[in-house]
Parts: sequence; C-alpha cells; structure tokens
Amino acid sequence: MIKDPNVIVGLEDIDDAGVYRLSDSLALIQTIDYFTPIVDDPYTFGQIAAANALSDVYAMGGKPLTAMNVVCFPSKTMDMEVLRKILEGGLNILREAQVVLIGGHSIEDKEIKYGLSVTGTIHPDQILTKGNATPGDKLILTKPLGTGIINTAIKAKMASEEAIAQVTCSMKTLNKDASAVIQTVGVNACTDITGFGLLGHTCEVVDASNVGILLYADAIPMFPQAITYAQSGFVPGGTQRNKKYRERQINLDPNLSPEITDIHFDPQTSGGLLISVPSAKADTLLNKLKEAGIQHAAIIGEVVSDPKGVIGVRSQH
Repeated sequence: MIKDPNVIVGLEDIDDAGVYRLSDSLALIQTIDYFTPIVDDPYTFGQIAAANALSDVYAMGGKPLTAMNVVCFPSKTMDMEVLRKILEGGLNILREAQVVLIGGHSIEDKEIKYGLSVTGTIHPDQILTKGNATPGDKLILTKPLGTGIINTAIKAKMASEEAIAQVTCSMKTLNKDASAVIQTVGVNACTDITGFGLLGHTCEVVDASNVGILLYADAIPMFPQAITYAQSGFVPGGTQRNKKYRERQINLDPNLSPEITDIHFDPQTSGGLLISVPSAKADTLLNKLKEAGIQHAAIIGEVVSDPKGVIGVRSQH
C-alpha cells in the first residue's frame, strides 16, 4: 500500500472520514455512505440519506463543499418517478447545507440504494477525531436514540404517526448547526452515532483515545416510544450484532432493563454527534447547542482514566 505523509486520517484510523493535507492551512475530507430505503416515501428517503452522508464531515469539524450521487435502482421494474423523487429529496438537503452536487454514478440493481460521496475542507490543525477524548471531559449527545427500533416498527406497520414524524424529522436534520457550535467552543473529540449504535461508537472513542468512559443511562435522550417498541420485539438484527461484537468492553448496571440496553446498542441512521468536551466548557457548549435549536442535546457521561478501553453504564447519574 502506498504511504503518503499527507494522509492525516486514513485506513489505519477508525474514524468517520479520510483526511488529506493539501497545504499547511488546508486539508480535504472525503467520505461516502449509501443504504437501502428505511422509509416508504422516496423524497424523505433521499433527504435522510443525504443528511446521513454529510454527517461524517460535520463530525470531523469540516465544511462539506461538493457531493456526488451514488445510485442503485431497478429501472426495469420500477417507475423512474421514484428515483426522481429520491434525488430531489437529496438535493433539498444539499441546498440546505449549501453543498454543490457535481455528478454521480448509477447502476442497475434489484434493490434501491442511495447515498452520496462528499468532499469537504478543514484546517489540518482543527480536525476532530475519535482519538483525543481526555480524562475529565464530559460527553454530550445531540440527538435522541431509537431510530433503528422505530424504523423496524415502521416496516411492520406498527409505529404511531407521532413516532414516525419524530424519527423522520430527526433523521433528516443536518448536524451542521451542532458542528458549527462545537467549533466556536472548542472540544477534544467528536464522532457521529450511526450503524454501530451509541455503545459501539463510544467503544471506538475509548479505543482510539486509550481511555475509559462512564455513561449515565437516565441522562441519555431517547425517542419516547422506543422503549415500548423494543418491549414489543421491534429490535433490528444490527442491535444484536453490535451487542455481540462489543459486549466484552461494556460493564452494564444490572438494574438496566433489556430494552434500555437494546436502545443503547440500536443502530442509528443519521444520528447525532457524540462530543467529548473539557468539563469547564461543557455547560457553555450545552447552552449554545440549545440556543441553536438542538433541544435534545444532553450531557450523558464523562471520560475517565481507568479502566482503559471499557465503558461503564450506570442506571442513574
């Protein structure tokens, strides 16, 4: 494999995107993400997929500039109007993010898949990764958990209109404003919560930073109906895979219900940012996030020095 000293974040780093230095003051951020529909409405699916793809750039503190569509579509068996609406939904979010669509690629496939490759920029000294969480930091989460569970209930036609509206609104909301706020305050580490769930991505932070983390279950924001749907068995397969892969690193409070644990492992789509911020700045950051309209933001835990590589989850703060 070619070694290039200008690769700041690459394959060997477990991070949200790749980063390449162009000069002492400018670096490129590159990422790609796409997936199958998680909602019935094609326009909304396009919005969610675009917000999800842009999130990696925001998580690293960067500014997304351009995007290219990635499309898999069964054009021989499905009305092209469906694809048009998906692309329109994606374009709507790109406009909101002030990101330019410059191209894309499509292939024939039996199943719809849509997403984007995204290029952004950042100063090389301002990159946020998972690897600088520091003992004493507070952890802030900006969106509620439970999208995977509620989407499973949606597919089973068992989700309420209220739950559908709440989770859809969250998934198509950009992490742009949250990213802008954390850059004004100054934080130590950041990632976005997606397919590995809160606990899976938090494990990546403890591994990259060589620290431990303590989470307070009662402080973690969740969609109101997520517990009910988890109790009814609407738990996606990804939840169990996440749990099996990471359970050796996690010490769970025995008072936690199985449903709460399922939500903590629940794979998220277009989830919020998990931010590691010095304790002295935590309240300031939280207040600024609230002022920016990020009402679900909450301090959910802290970074500890020992035991390293382990996450403790307490039932109460």
